[in-house]
Amino acid sequence: MNITEFQKWVGDFYQERGWTGYGPFIRVGFLMEEAGELARAVRAIEIGRDRPDEGQKAAAEARQELVEELGDVLGNLILLANQYEVSFEEILDAHRAKLQKRYQAVETENFTSKPPTTIEWE
Repeated sequence: MNITEFQKWVGDFYQERGWTGYGPFIRVGFLMEEAGELARAVRAIEIGRDRPDEGQKAAAEARQELVEELGDVLGNLILLANQYEVSFEEILDAHRAKLQKRYQAVETENFTSKPPTTIEWE
């Protein structure tokens, strides 16, 4: 399934269940909720949750949760794009063009040769 087919499938799936009637402000709220759940999944993988009421997840289970949360974020982005009649192909093309224009004069090695930024906490 390509991105255009997937965008249509998500729209149809949500429409059949009556989940597309929310306006953009509410949809953005749902998107932020899902982004928070994605952040929690990333944290669980990167530094752990360190909560006594949550057990340690196996790597495969933590990765599956990450994949599902990425999907939830993508689903809400698709619904928001659909509300404004914007295709994901248009989004991908526009984003690529914006990045290429913005960074055309910057050497690629400038980004790859720098060490990662570290933060030291006292």
